[in-house]
Amino acid sequence: MTKPSPDTAPLNDALITVFGGGGFIGNYAVQSLLSRGARVRIASRNPSSGFALKPLANLGQLQFAHCDITKDDSLKAALHEATHVVNLVGGFSGDLTQLMGEAPGRMAAIASANGVKSFVHVSAIGPDADSSADYARAKALGEQSVLDAFPTATILRPSIVFGKDDGFLNMFAGMIEMLPALPVFGPDAKLQLVYVDDVAGAIAVALEDPAAHGGHVYELGGPEQLSMMEINQRVATAQGRTRRFIAMPDPLSGLFASLPGTPMSKDQWTLLKAGSTVSGDARTFAELGITPRPLGLFLDKWMTRYRKFGRFGLSNERSKERESAA
Repeated sequence: MTKPSPDTAPLNDALITVFGGGGFIGNYAVQSLLSRGARVRIASRNPSSGFALKPLANLGQLQFAHCDITKDDSLKAALHEATHVVNLVGGFSGDLTQLMGEAPGRMAAIASANGVKSFVHVSAIGPDADSSADYARAKALGEQSVLDAFPTATILRPSIVFGKDDGFLNMFAGMIEMLPALPVFGPDAKLQLVYVDDVAGAIAVALEDPAAHGGHVYELGGPEQLSMMEINQRVATAQGRTRRFIAMPDPLSGLFASLPGTPMSKDQWTLLKAGSTVSGDARTFAELGITPRPLGLFLDKWMTRYRKFGRFGLSNERSKERESAA
């Protein structure tokens, strides 16, 4: 996909409010919008989380607003004079029904009343109003509340999003670096990992052409489906390490997730067990003109910092031979 120059791009000089713009996906989405000549307002509970983006913006191109999305006055201030809106707010803690279910609807209603041209709501694969997971129910409510208030909004449902600085691959990479043997929860669960830059591109394309993309749901997955076991094995290989991975049975995984203080919540286990792949019932990257990139394109380079001696270490093949002989 060829990007138009900022001077001729549809979003040139548009004012785009990005709720949750200081987060992982937001960082890349904002960069994509800035490169198209847009003015961006990052609305967040902690606006300083986006300060690292300042050097990438021209004078006056980037704004920051403290925003509590549960309060209408705060939403109205963040949406003042905005022409386009992106909602990226999500999480696994707090009042999920309020944050991801009800607040997006109020956000969309205010945007509609203000004459906003396009609205992109980033959800996730697998929203389900009948799910036992609060997260999936909140996502389903959020999508519906947005479309009720702003019928031409675009809904994007990415699978698990990966990138150099994500909290997913790097979590496993850190454990694989340190431990000789690791448990794998949901070893057969299939994930269609999607590259963060591709998701950022999808957000921009949807904003640019609401006539083509508004009112539609897009499921965004990468070009391959990988099991949790395969993901762990690929990370270990990219580090040049030999590790033993222990497939954990579902009952034991469920018990672990139900215990307090564990790194995986009950909701996260429920969602992991179900997997995260494109269903075939919605539009995909193809309708956005984007070809998603595979994990393998980046993994070896990103895992360099986790290898023994980093970039000065042995190659994968020699490192594994050395570890096997030790």
